[in-house]
Amino acid sequence: MNPKYLILAAAAVALLSCKSEMKEEKGYIGPSQIVVADGKMTPEVLLSLGRLSDPQLSPDGKTILYGVSYTDIAENRSVRNLYTIPVEGGPAVPLTKDGKSISSARWSPEGDAVYFLREGQLFKAPFKDGRLGRREKLSEVPGGIDDYKLSPDGNAIIYVSYVRSAVEVPSDSDPALDKAEAYATEDLMYRHWDHWVKEISHSFVASLGNGVITDGLDILGGEEVKYQLPNGPFADIDDLAWSPDGRYILYACKKLEGKEYAFSTNSCLYLYNILTGETSQLTYGGGYDTHPVWSPDGSRIAWCSMERDGYEADKVRLLMADVIPADEEEDGQALNPVIDNLVDLTTDFPYNVEAPLWAEDGKSLYFCSLVDGVQALFSVVADMETAYFRLTSDKLWFDFASPFGVLQDGTLLTTYMSMDFPPEPAAVNDNAVRQISYENEHILKQLDKHETISRQVETVDGEKMLTWVLFPPKFDPTKEYPAIEICLGGPQGTLSQGWSYRWNYLLMAHQGYVVVLPNRRGTTAFGQPWCEQISGDYPGLNMQDYLSAARMIKAEPYISGVAACGASYGGYSVYYLAGVHGDVYDCFIAHAGIFNEEHMYMTTEEMWFPNWDNGGLHEYAYTPGETGPGSDGETFGGIRQGGSPWSSAPKAKRHYALSPHNLVKNWHTPIMCVHGGCDFRVPYDQGMAAFNAAQMMGVPSRLVVFPNENHWILKPQNALYWHRNYFAWLDRWMKASDTE
Repeated sequence: MNPKYLILAAAAVALLSCKSEMKEEKGYIGPSQIVVADGKMTPEVLLSLGRLSDPQLSPDGKTILYGVSYTDIAENRSVRNLYTIPVEGGPAVPLTKDGKSISSARWSPEGDAVYFLREGQLFKAPFKDGRLGRREKLSEVPGGIDDYKLSPDGNAIIYVSYVRSAVEVPSDSDPALDKAEAYATEDLMYRHWDHWVKEISHSFVASLGNGVITDGLDILGGEEVKYQLPNGPFADIDDLAWSPDGRYILYACKKLEGKEYAFSTNSCLYLYNILTGETSQLTYGGGYDTHPVWSPDGSRIAWCSMERDGYEADKVRLLMADVIPADEEEDGQALNPVIDNLVDLTTDFPYNVEAPLWAEDGKSLYFCSLVDGVQALFSVVADMETAYFRLTSDKLWFDFASPFGVLQDGTLLTTYMSMDFPPEPAAVNDNAVRQISYENEHILKQLDKHETISRQVETVDGEKMLTWVLFPPKFDPTKEYPAIEICLGGPQGTLSQGWSYRWNYLLMAHQGYVVVLPNRRGTTAFGQPWCEQISGDYPGLNMQDYLSAARMIKAEPYISGVAACGASYGGYSVYYLAGVHGDVYDCFIAHAGIFNEEHMYMTTEEMWFPNWDNGGLHEYAYTPGETGPGSDGETFGGIRQGGSPWSSAPKAKRHYALSPHNLVKNWHTPIMCVHGGCDFRVPYDQGMAAFNAAQMMGVPSRLVVFPNENHWILKPQNALYWHRNYFAWLDRWMKASDTE
């Protein structure tokens, strides 16, 4: 061939390569290339990991779309971009390299385009040959879009945005006071989680293809009261579901406000008719109804449901009902369907159901559940109430999320994780697991290996308690190591094979600690009786469970001492144990912990928590208009408050008498108190009070306050400072040869 043509061909290839090369937008953050020194996990290594989330299966079942967040500690921010990877595995392909985060990416019904959110607005980009084309902005919604769901035909969306609440601001009464900052209310639930509730979530319907969306039709627009949809504080879009024909929106909503919203957990299912705007109620009474899903043919619905109103940790059942079509009106518009033949598919299933997904044939559902210390996958046959099957072996020490897709051969696509690696997409079939992506393999493979075991610790009443134990890398039983006992928050929850970017057990083990994770009373993976025992007994058996686990590990010849650390209820546990432990523990750390239970009852926001768990143990009841005490010793202001400080219930009286602040005179062990200034679940003055009390008792103590963080520590540099304080305090009292 003529050399001239070879040169021209090479130039053409180079030109094409330049055109196809994706540009990095200013502010883009890519994967970390951190080099791990000495095989040791550090806080810096932890924060360098990519955080993969929200996988979506393409309509043809061949490709997974997902997002990954990367962190720049120096810039104190993270940016999330989009990737694809073949279901069969292979290299991940970046779709975007934006300098601002992209979220909620969804395939079009045909798989030829991708929708996503950026800076609170909806975009669409064509997808061809594994790449995204020029993006089109589809919305200019004032205040932005928080999340959305495409209709089955792709012609409309439900989206979540925010509207003004009943909480007043100065400019409501005088527009000239637009620079004044104040909130005024005459009812409860005026703040939630980390924000003052001047706005609440609403859901809107809008057509696509009719120009840029600026305002949709408010699904709750016909209501006289300002309810929230989805429910706060996190406004989960999965509480809304399009019907397969796109004519209806099924949604879960707690149509309560003020005190009723604060004390009740009763959300119900409703059906919204797209054509008529009519809303009908499908379920009544009880506790939470959440996560509704339609069968593929629209003939059935299934949802997660709790039975008892006011009990946030009730067993989560999987309910199902037939959808009965209604007759048409004279104008040809269909009336709302009704439901019939309601059944509980999990009557004999002793654990909680999470995130159900219908099989394509509509004959069964898949879900995940925490069972015996791990989160496993299950299926249940729709026409057989007790026919449920475990799909992942109990020998697999992983936590599996509910499937996000099912392949034609029955393979489930899910994400899985363990204490040793963060979530990755995986394929599960016949108890075999095939990992699909390896987002952090280049970092994790540099880390030294360690061992995790499970132990059955005998409790004071003769029960067996699953306790995970992690050993440091290069563990030598002839040497001595300090131990960290983790006190679980919740109080309901489970210490399973999960991954956390704050309470990271792998990181703790790599710092030279034996990490002890007791699944004490109140954990949810061991049946409802084990879970429910903690309610009304905060100072009781679960605290003895912690002491049993601590004494178990302390008896080992390789343990030099034990520290107790925990957050939220785990922080309460630390404060309580500090007053009763004697000489079991050598150091304490409490994050966002409850210190004064009386003050907590009157300053937290979700009142159903303390009203049940502090000794009320009763369903919600309210008679509007009443003031003062009722005749039963548990009703005040018309609200049944058996868990309140003024209740006559024996368990409530004991609960408050043994509040950690009443045991401070027994404190003698070094303690660090950590709190977020925007924590409205456990207000930050709880941490201040605990620290002040420790100081007044002469106990070595440290206070760390993050003024702009909530119950969690989220900003990168704050997270790094949290970790450094955590390990510095532990090392000071657990490793040093000379302590104060």
